Amino acid sequence: MKRILFSNWHLMRYFRLAFALFLFFQAYETKQWFFIAFGIFFLFQAIFNMGCGPNGCNITYKNQKDE
Repeated sequence: MKRILFSNWHLMRYFRLAFALFLFFQAYETKQWFFIAFGIFFLFQAIFNMGCGPNGCNITYKNQKDE
């Protein structure tokens, strides 16, 4: 768990963290509390390094030969 939180920080991970903090700030300033749900989503992605990988959000399939 400690390795996940403190390693492999890259530009997209910092961007997700900054966007989450921005959404929390917007929720507080505008009193539109549904922004908190989006902020939590991006914060979760930033902390646990989840989201689309370098190949995008596609699912990889193995080629199967017809026999």
